[in-house]
Amino acid sequence: MCRRVFFEPGVRYFKPAGVRLAGMLETVLTMDEFESIRLKDNECMDQTGAARKMGISQSTFQRVYESARKKIADALVNGKAIRIEGGHYTFMGPRRGRGGQGPGFGYGGRGMGRIL
Repeated sequence: MCRRVFFEPGVRYFKPAGVRLAGMLETVLTMDEFESIRLKDNECMDQTGAARKMGISQSTFQRVYESARKKIADALVNGKAIRIEGGHYTFMGPRRGRGGQGPGFGYGGRGMGRIL
């Protein structure tokens, strides 16, 4: 089942300041993981409402959310960059920046492309 994503992040790459990109380890946060963090932590939705909005079960939402939190914690604690890309999702929101072009955008897109 495709997870519904309603927000396209304007910035898809974060790295620690003052650290050279060459040789830096990175963590990939998928678009559905990003959406789970956005809905629960930024929009302050409860888990049931966020799961409903994404079109997934509450237990699936919990797994996606916990995966996202672990990846973010790993990046912060270990000085890794975070790249937001990929995942199994359908983009449901308005297009921004790229004019709706690119991998993973549009209904039925899986978001497997590399977007910087």
